[in-house]
Amino acid sequence: DGRLRMATQEEEELCFPQLANSSCRKLTLHWSKAVLLNTVLSFVSLSTVLLNLLIIISISHFRKLHTTTNVLLLSLAVSDFLVGLLLMPGEIFRSTACWFLGDVICSLYCYLVCQIVSGSIGSIVLISFDRYVAICHPLHYATRITLGRVKCCIGLCWLGAGFYSIFYVRDELIQPGRSKSCFGECTFVISYVTGTVDLVLNFIFPVSIIVFLYVRVFVVAVSQARAMRSHVTAVTLHCSVNAATKRSELKAAKTLGILIVVYLMCYCPYYSYSVVEVNVTSTVYASFLIFVFYFNSCLNPLIYALFYPWFRKAIRLIVTLQVLQPGSCDANIL
Repeated sequence: DGRLRMATQEEEELCFPQLANSSCRKLTLHWSKAVLLNTVLSFVSLSTVLLNLLIIISISHFRKLHTTTNVLLLSLAVSDFLVGLLLMPGEIFRSTACWFLGDVICSLYCYLVCQIVSGSIGSIVLISFDRYVAICHPLHYATRITLGRVKCCIGLCWLGAGFYSIFYVRDELIQPGRSKSCFGECTFVISYVTGTVDLVLNFIFPVSIIVFLYVRVFVVAVSQARAMRSHVTAVTLHCSVNAATKRSELKAAKTLGILIVVYLMCYCPYYSYSVVEVNVTSTVYASFLIFVFYFNSCLNPLIYALFYPWFRKAIRLIVTLQVLQPGSCDANIL
């Protein structure tokens, strides 16, 4: 009777009891800890989806917000929305439960992770370049940074991310499930070469560009701020309008600078650890590092809410359903 009870208990701990030796074991957590963990992670995921959806609706709906900078923010919001909608729930399911969706879906999930993350990083690089031109070369901004060019760059960015993702997960796409050690798990193991290429292309290279551009922006912004203060007593109406425009550009640069700092804080732990251990996903810290990585997508819209008055106004119009009224897209949201 005792042996039967022990055998039954062991079967309950297996993802696929019928497979016995080749089945993975379930994650054993006390029910209270499991409920708390899943509740917190699900709340973060839902918040990420809702907040970024508000940004997508705001910029897409109101014509006054159809600027080059906001279109870039829209691209970033779309990637953050997909992180909350697909990647966060997938990681919760992958790390806290048995994987019952099969090897093909696991390979597709790995592809989406790389595609969405690479698209997000590309969008942040484009945002940095946009602010660099706006602050450092304001006279050429209108001619160099047009809406058509920005949309083209965004399309190329996501297309490039798609091709890069195929390279990154090529082995998993060719042979789904090749990395798993037992039935009931979804793992992704990469070679040393692939891990090194990812570290360079998805972290070192974009971070170097971002830091270089924002150092230039910071230097020019400080000099402009000093110039504005020194001439504040002798301005005409025309000059005051120009000064207000400059202040707006400087504020946008400051806000997006905070965006970059938060991005680095969330991405650095994962990629720093990948220097020590190429296959981060195979370590015990994997889920924690990945969720810190993904948490950036939840923080971005909170930064917009704190520093962009138009976003707070847009939220009020969306929540009160005023966006459904005729002509609401022409509202002076600014």
